[in-house]
Amino acid sequence: YHTRITIPKEDAWRKDKRILLHFGAVDWHTIVWVNGFKVGEHKGGFNPFTCDITDALYTRKATDEEIVISVYDPTNTGFQPVGKQHNNPHGIWYTPVTGIWQTVWMEPVEQYHITGLRITPDVDKHEVEIVVKVNKPLPQDSSVGIEIHLNDTHEIGSVTEGDGKSEIRIVAPFKRFPPKNRLWWPDSPLLHDLKVTVKVGNLSDDVNSYFAMRKIHMAKDAAGILRLHLNNKPLFQFGPLDQGWWPDGLYTAPTDAALKYDIEITKKLGFNMIRKHVKVEPARWYYHCDKLGMLVWQDMPNGDKHAPWDPVGGHDGTEITRTKESSDNFDREWKAIIDSLYNHPSIVMWVPFNEAWGQSNTVRVSEWTKKYDPTRLVNAASGGNDFPTGDVYDIHRYPGPAAPKPDGKRAIVLGEYGGLGLPIEGHTWLDKGNWGYKSYTNSNDLTNAYIDLATRLRPLVGDPGLAAAVYTQTTDVEIEVNGFLTYDRGVMKMDLVKIAAANRKLYLPPPVTKTWLPTSQDDQGKGEVWQYTLGKPADGWEKTGFDDSKWQTGKAGFGEPSTPGSTIRTLWKTNDIWLRKSFELPADVKLTEPKLLMHHDEDTLVYINGELAVNATGYTTSYTFYTISDKAKATLKSGANTIALHTRQTGGGQYIDVGIIEIIEVVEPK
Repeated sequence: YHTRITIPKEDAWRKDKRILLHFGAVDWHTIVWVNGFKVGEHKGGFNPFTCDITDALYTRKATDEEIVISVYDPTNTGFQPVGKQHNNPHGIWYTPVTGIWQTVWMEPVEQYHITGLRITPDVDKHEVEIVVKVNKPLPQDSSVGIEIHLNDTHEIGSVTEGDGKSEIRIVAPFKRFPPKNRLWWPDSPLLHDLKVTVKVGNLSDDVNSYFAMRKIHMAKDAAGILRLHLNNKPLFQFGPLDQGWWPDGLYTAPTDAALKYDIEITKKLGFNMIRKHVKVEPARWYYHCDKLGMLVWQDMPNGDKHAPWDPVGGHDGTEITRTKESSDNFDREWKAIIDSLYNHPSIVMWVPFNEAWGQSNTVRVSEWTKKYDPTRLVNAASGGNDFPTGDVYDIHRYPGPAAPKPDGKRAIVLGEYGGLGLPIEGHTWLDKGNWGYKSYTNSNDLTNAYIDLATRLRPLVGDPGLAAAVYTQTTDVEIEVNGFLTYDRGVMKMDLVKIAAANRKLYLPPPVTKTWLPTSQDDQGKGEVWQYTLGKPADGWEKTGFDDSKWQTGKAGFGEPSTPGSTIRTLWKTNDIWLRKSFELPADVKLTEPKLLMHHDEDTLVYINGELAVNATGYTTSYTFYTISDKAKATLKSGANTIALHTRQTGGGQYIDVGIIEIIEVVEPK
């Protein structure tokens, strides 16, 4: 890059000032020259950096100064963090970005000036700690002061002597504002304005900023289930996977309003969280999240090789071994990203690794991240190989939904699910070859499918205690067409009002689950006993009273080990299996909305007391809820009942296990 600039002649740019050249982000290895003098070098595509160009400038009388910038970026052929960029775009890998992709600006500052703030609120102590960083140790006659503003009132924080330090720590207690009016919530994102002043003699450097009183942590709820807590209250966190790509600018949004729009539409869809996926946005994006009240899970962009991985934990405890250069670079860039984003209250979780992409030193990185920033949660490897470590246990399931089995030490979350696709003609990256994890042909079917997933997700909040979920995704990206919005943001592909209504139900108090017929995943290894046959039975096999005494007896589930699921009890390797079982309902039971909980691979017909209850086609990769037909539901009664099913498998793995549960919503008193 080559350009020429002119230093303004206004007093603010007088000769005794230092001139700083700031870069929001440049991908990846940057060297900066001014008038032929090297003034800076930086490696990292996702964090800001600054060059002091003062000493390389001409006499200020010159009409222009020359800036030359070189950038080298090996994209996916290097070990550095790249996210979804790829030199050969395909599938989930996108067109690469090289060079300056965030804003560049210049400013004059005093000889002694503020280079950064580290703002840490403490909700429980009703105070905020502010670490003021300056460019060099302050002389003895200097001072540092703060002002905190809310509405038209303000508090003056401590005024501290410079004392020869380049970092000054100030703890400011709140006095005027009652605690209930200080906290930041998604529906009430209260921000406090902050002014910091450094004075040296007659000169001063002022910085305006803001902060929020916000606490995020993990704790048990009243039922003893580990939940994510915001400001000491449990809150289900729910939002889309957001990749932040644009058809015209790739990494770079066309306008600040466009950055804000994606967040605003996410709020309108009824979400309270965004998972920023393997990308770091410009500071303005996080500012909008702070202002609008949007929680953020922040990923580290992936890089280097991938470790072996499958979505159901088959490679848990597996990671790659990076070279020292690669490992050191990861550590340096991850720390720089955390430092640059630390002050944004919207960020509540750090995600060092996604799946097994570049997953290495998992325990060390997770523990370092938590120690370096104990004010936030750590999701060590979202959907990746589990060790275990971090605050949450995160799995990915497409289309899902599903929940991890609780380990008693971490909250359980669904880091990715959904991916329902719909290409919109005239709004796709390519005319052909577009894809989603499951595809639809019109908006109405897509909306209904999404609502069905949300309905299935709801019971998992109660049992086993899902604490958060992430739906894929906000917008289409290149050939992926599984967004709420098209890639150009021109079309909302689902019914926004219906989606928002379905999403808001997930924030209600966790429901209670009653089990009427256990699946094998819930019986601690006992195994429910079923009658089964591998040969086609006589007509009427699904009805109550059918003689199945000559069928074989086995314990659920049924299948072979390659299909993910609970521990296999009974081996089944033929194309078809027929199952029957009697089960008892208590004398005083009153079923209102029983559900079938089933893991099937593949097509399965389920009958209850002779009536068709569910016709499930295809296969699942985990246990899924199904609505029981009205006719079958009407037959359920106190005492003995019969369930019968036929599963047909044509290729790949095979598995069948089924149970009956009821989800009871908890009504809170007004």
